[in-house]
Amino acid sequence: MSEWIKACSLDQVKKGELFGFVQDGRKLLIANLDGTIHATDLICTHADADLSTGFLSKEGVRCPLHLSVFNLVNGKPNNLPAETALKVYPVKVDNDEIFVEV
Repeated sequence: MSEWIKACSLDQVKKGELFGFVQDGRKLLIANLDGTIHATDLICTHADADLSTGFLSKEGVRCPLHLSVFNLVNGKPNNLPAETALKVYPVKVDNDEIFVEV
């Protein structure tokens, strides 16, 4: 059964920023791409790198370790070396707070 968890406030992840957090053992990433909020797994599927220390662009989030780029809508890697998609999560914003359905 899924549940909505509070990730952070909009102030904590401004346009162009990444925000990583861990709650109840779940490692999640919030990305603010041009005002659209996305949520994915926090850890790169290729080499266990923390994607919140990566780079955000219109193509997605770039892993800081081996530079694979993950699409924020479907989680799929756009280039090697990553071959496995990130899990993506539904997001809602309520009263300037970001919630993720896990």
